[in-house]
Amino acid sequence: MNAVLAMNGGSEITAWLRSSGLEIVLLVVGAMLFGRFAAFVRDRVTTKIDASFHSSDALVRTEAAKHRHALAQVITWVVLTIVYVLVGMEVLRRLGFSVTGLVAPAAVLGAALGFGAQRIVQDILAGFFLITERQYGFGDVVQIAVTGSADPAEGTVEDVTLRITTLRNADGEVITIPNGQIVKVTNLSKDWARAAIDVPVSAQADINKINEVLHEVCTKAYQDARLKPLLLDEPSVMGVEDLSLDEMNIRMVARTLPGKQFEVGRELRVRVAAALRKEGISETA
Repeated sequence: MNAVLAMNGGSEITAWLRSSGLEIVLLVVGAMLFGRFAAFVRDRVTTKIDASFHSSDALVRTEAAKHRHALAQVITWVVLTIVYVLVGMEVLRRLGFSVTGLVAPAAVLGAALGFGAQRIVQDILAGFFLITERQYGFGDVVQIAVTGSADPAEGTVEDVTLRITTLRNADGEVITIPNGQIVKVTNLSKDWARAAIDVPVSAQADINKINEVLHEVCTKAYQDARLKPLLLDEPSVMGVEDLSLDEMNIRMVARTLPGKQFEVGRELRVRVAAALRKEGISETA
């Protein structure tokens, strides 16, 4: 008798494996293969964007390239989420669960989880507007004020999804920020940037002589074959920015390509210090 039951049970399992079981396996494998294919397509698209960036003369990504890079990542995430949810529902149906019968319990569970999922929904909505409004994109240098944090997060955008933004700061640290907690974004590499250099000198120094030296530094910097590609126009001397009894600050500014203001600023400071030292003019501490 037991042998007969075992044979019947084995035949039922075999029949189930040949019907619903095989379909479940195919659905899961298909979902996994589709996920790999979607990731492959996304990587091909982003690689193509990066290749066009490296081969360009702009030295920085265009705003359109940044936006396309972010959209490729977000669209992949959304498509994979929808596919996995649909496959999960099909698997449950083939396991004998009534999907329509789960509507009422799912509604109750959804209402219960809704209070806990408010932050996730907030993150996704904020991420949607961040991307559609092109506030920043992949490769931008940004400062982000975060709720509950006194110091802003600063770094280069490495990843943007509907839920989070990932930055890498100057120390190589990776910073992950939920989009719903972003209060303020300062984009330091949008279209163009400006390097501002304050030159502190003694209040008794010859201001006309200093202006001549600084103007010469600006002209030579714009003619430099290595520095000129980073500049949008010739740097200029704005004049005395601050004045006290002991010292005065003279400001120079230079319009640069996005994200290149730090490199240009460092180079101009070196040139200014060398030029002033050559003329016997000392900067104040």
